[in-house]
Amino acid sequence: MSVRNVIFPAGRQALYEQNRYSPAIKSNGFLFVSGQVGSRPDGSPETDLTKQVRLAFENLNSILDSAGCTFDDVIDVTVFIVDPEKNLEAIWSVIHEFWGPAPHPTLTGVGVTWLYGFQFEIKVIAKLSGV
Repeated sequence: MSVRNVIFPAGRQALYEQNRYSPAIKSNGFLFVSGQVGSRPDGSPETDLTKQVRLAFENLNSILDSAGCTFDDVIDVTVFIVDPEKNLEAIWSVIHEFWGPAPHPTLTGVGVTWLYGFQFEIKVIAKLSGV
């Protein structure tokens, strides 16, 4: 098995180690980012939905930055939404703040029934700069 080149954002390594997963892995010119939620520094969910989505993007951007990327390098996005019929409009009203101009990355949206107390999760694949 090859060694995993793990990316940890500043100040959150203990949280990832506690939960036993890597926030992101560099491999073959790509960055594979685990699903990011709107968690506070202690791991608890932000209760307000729009604040939770903003915090999920801030957590995602922290990982991208740690790998030398920005959201402009993202090529594929998967979002998980609890009760999308109820929550999609509120979530989509926040996403444009972080998404950037076209061309946009590919997108897969998945409606789910449970996200460990969260309402929104985003995972991405990004192309590493200079590779």
